[in-house]
Amino acid sequence: MARFHRFAVVLALSTSLVAAAPVLAKVAAPAPTAELVKAVDIPYEAFTLDNGLRVIVHEDRKAPVVAVSVWYRVGSKHEPKGKTGFAHLFEHLMFNGSENAPDDFFEPLRQVGATDFNGTTFLDRTNYFETVPTGALDLALFLESDRMGHLLGAVTQEKLDNQRGVVQNEKRQGDNNPYGLLRYEIFENLFPRGHPYHHSTIGSMADLDAASLDDVKKWFTDNYGPNNAVLVLAGDIDLATAKAKVEKWFGDIPRGPDVKAPVVSVPTLPAPLAKEVKDMIPTTRLYRMWTMPGLNDPEAVPLQMAMAVLGGLSSSRLDNALVRKDPVAVSVSAGASPFEDAGIILVQADVKPGVDPAHVGKRLDEEIAAFLASGPTADELQRATASHLGGTISQLESVGGFGGKAVTLAEGALYSNDPAYYKVELDRLARATPEQVRDAARKWLSRPAFSLTYTPGERTEGGENRGGAVVAAKSATPVQPDHYWNPALGDVGPDSGFRGASSIADRSQFPEVSGLKALDFPDIERAKLKNGIEVVFARRSAVPTVNVQVSFDAGYAADPRSALGTQSLMLSLMDEGTTSLDSIAFAEAKERLGAQTYGYADADETALGLFALKPNLSASLALLADYVRNPAFDARELERVRAQQLNRLKAELNEPRAIAQRVLKPALYGADHPYGIPPSGLGNEKAVSEATRDQLVAFHSAWIRPDNARIFVVGDTTLAEVTKELDRAFGDWRAPATPKPGKHFEIAVPKPQPRILLVDRPKAPQSVIVAGKVLDVKGGDELEVLRAANDIFGGDFLSRFNMNLRETKGWSYGVRTQVTNEKDRVSWIATAPVQADRTGDSIKELQSDLKAFLGDKGVTKEELQRTVNGSVRELPGSFETSNDVLGGLRAIAKFDRPDDYYEKLPATYEAMTPEAVDAAARKALSADDLIYVVVGDAAVVKPQLDGLGLPVETVSPAN
Repeated sequence: MARFHRFAVVLALSTSLVAAAPVLAKVAAPAPTAELVKAVDIPYEAFTLDNGLRVIVHEDRKAPVVAVSVWYRVGSKHEPKGKTGFAHLFEHLMFNGSENAPDDFFEPLRQVGATDFNGTTFLDRTNYFETVPTGALDLALFLESDRMGHLLGAVTQEKLDNQRGVVQNEKRQGDNNPYGLLRYEIFENLFPRGHPYHHSTIGSMADLDAASLDDVKKWFTDNYGPNNAVLVLAGDIDLATAKAKVEKWFGDIPRGPDVKAPVVSVPTLPAPLAKEVKDMIPTTRLYRMWTMPGLNDPEAVPLQMAMAVLGGLSSSRLDNALVRKDPVAVSVSAGASPFEDAGIILVQADVKPGVDPAHVGKRLDEEIAAFLASGPTADELQRATASHLGGTISQLESVGGFGGKAVTLAEGALYSNDPAYYKVELDRLARATPEQVRDAARKWLSRPAFSLTYTPGERTEGGENRGGAVVAAKSATPVQPDHYWNPALGDVGPDSGFRGASSIADRSQFPEVSGLKALDFPDIERAKLKNGIEVVFARRSAVPTVNVQVSFDAGYAADPRSALGTQSLMLSLMDEGTTSLDSIAFAEAKERLGAQTYGYADADETALGLFALKPNLSASLALLADYVRNPAFDARELERVRAQQLNRLKAELNEPRAIAQRVLKPALYGADHPYGIPPSGLGNEKAVSEATRDQLVAFHSAWIRPDNARIFVVGDTTLAEVTKELDRAFGDWRAPATPKPGKHFEIAVPKPQPRILLVDRPKAPQSVIVAGKVLDVKGGDELEVLRAANDIFGGDFLSRFNMNLRETKGWSYGVRTQVTNEKDRVSWIATAPVQADRTGDSIKELQSDLKAFLGDKGVTKEELQRTVNGSVRELPGSFETSNDVLGGLRAIAKFDRPDDYYEKLPATYEAMTPEAVDAAARKALSADDLIYVVVGDAAVVKPQLDGLGLPVETVSPAN
């Protein structure tokens, strides 16, 4: 479960629509807040070893997996001057081996089928986590304890230099994105120089360059003792088992030094501060920011409630005032993000093109002032509470990972000395009154604000010299941990004299992995509604929630070629009310129920979905039916969502990876093929600007129809119960007399023309390389062997291509290849963000690695064994949550697979041979017929590309 302090900054119907459902006269009353709060419960037991290691155990037998989560009380706030970025750099080093496990930690974890394995660093802590099959728990504890107590002998200058390069490329990758420098702006302006929160977790290039092996080893010995850590085990385990295993693996590790936390104040700006910066963004963005107290302060929860009402809910004050009623902004948000000792309040508004930013700033300040004067209403607080509880309960289904129960218990223990601190927060949430929330908001938002204006334009500076504690200036918006994607993290930290005790466990070899259980995929049940719609159902009762998706055979491939972006615009407009509930009333109705509705599309399918709390299922399904069947398509709302989509489209044209995909897909498939379109589905400016309400109504009528639908349900209900409710909501929906439309996959894919398409992005510190080809296979073919080959070459963290460019060369934060998942012709895509001065060299490495892989350096037995073991053993953990199961059901239906497809996958994997994997790769792939797209600074990369022997064309992404 993510704590509440996580940033939340989350007309009459045309007669052409057929057989509309009855108008909703009144939405049923939601379940009481107290009932929802009662559902949030994580029973635990705890003990502490003699060396100070605090251990928390939560038993959850729903799946044969255990989440292992180790949290150290050390983050970027503990870094002294000149050592910024050390906590995060060390996190990387902790993954490259220890004294008794000298190789990359991801190798054994992949072998045993671990899921959610990673590490993250933020201001107040560093954590490491993995979810493993129960029979592999000893191995996970061996690895975690070995790097806690037996590490320094494995640390080398080579590993430090490599991971320094990886982290610096991670910094470049973040800086290269729109708003990438914002992370420096917030902290450096809100927190004064010398404050522990003043600098970014990623640190400065100069400090990273200066990190020595002695520095790194001292960081370990000073901070990584067991008495500075919390270990949480959550899942298929009990207290007695946990005690025996933890004592065995961690009991011999001596205590480390007592770590003194730095003094952290909650600063107030001496006077209002205003600043303007430029970036490659679609429209002007305005920020208002303040500091706030830390998460243990009683005012933290009321402030979060205040920000939810002001700008966090869909029906928030700012949304209604600045986006709906007087549309001067295309989007707004507000959030309060408390950390351990202090926090950040952030309000933002994206200016609607053509509107004076000064006017929007004035309106933004007026609405903030009005909210501080009035405070929230009781109804607004109830909706904020229900919305938060819905998300909280959903996250409780997972035992570990980035969220889940292990995270909740660890955060409570580390920050509040109470694993159940989430109950304190929820109690404050439930008891909050409008007056309390108003008073807290007045107290903290009446202080001087930092007003930051982001203006479209060329950046005046990069991030190379940003992030250090001694620089004055800047910071970030999604105030979230630096848990940049990491099965890559990196090296090891130190182990010095104080870790010299002999082990009480045998560390001469990895513990045996035994007793692994096969996947038991939930039973799939089916029914039909009165009108023939098929219902595909699986029961999951771990949490009182139900997930529903009404899926249609449409997808972005159904967009008219003359009107790309139609479907995205339709889905956005459907969110803005029905014939019985206008935009605000529809948003409020969902929030009261703690429900979420959403529209989603990929290349092949369109899904209209619902997340519902079990006590509110009936009322939530009624809302879903109204949403699906009776969209208002209000012409006034159309202009607002049109402006929002055009803004998203402009943003996409400034995001390097998105630019590359917009160029690559039409080049691969041809502009007339259903897949030869920008894969985001946002379309192009002309089509979106010219789309009419009648077009959207016609698209809905043609594709969103009962004879083109299938309903998937996973959750805490029964097939009989949910079918009865679905019949009430959808059973009288009748199909139109017109035939169902189709998509034209018979259009030929053009013959590949190997070349490099270069998109100039001046001053970019990093290039994004995307290469691909269309394969002569379809998504429903038996592709397991080919996908295994792809995993070995580039699809996995331990793959050849990633280990080369990231771990050996240090040119990238991480590269990947994939076999895509469309229903018709799939493609093979390689994606490599690399430092700009190594763009040409990286393409040479891709070509060289691929030719070797397809030639005389095919798959080894060791690579295949790792892939087979990992793929088989990770299956039980891959379907832990209802959303996981829902995805499995949809894939089974999409590709016409048997119901026992996932349960039979192990036999498919175990039958693979190196020869078969080589044959599949050689048949499908080639290094000579790839089309490359490079998005980077042409002045830097063009000379590198000219020497590769391929035609180079400078192009612009279609807009």
